[in-house]
Amino acid sequence: MQIIDAIGYCAALLTTASFVPQALHTFRTRDVSGISLGMYSAFTVGVGLWLVYGLLLQSWPIVIANAITVSLAASILLMKLRFR
Repeated sequence: MQIIDAIGYCAALLTTASFVPQALHTFRTRDVSGISLGMYSAFTVGVGLWLVYGLLLQSWPIVIANAITVSLAASILLMKLRFR
């Protein structure tokens, strides 16, 4: 593994892992009152675009991190729409 890939995987791990506690809290409590619909909509679309970008570059750190994050973000966004 090249150093550039190692840096990418470390960045992917940290940024994705930092998102997990919010997602778990939201799944457990179903409390979406503090979540901005506009922000989560833009965030989910942005992460989806990062995923496409990673796929086009065939950059697996970008693909893996954003595939996980877009799944979590989309789930929270759907909960926001359902439980508001």
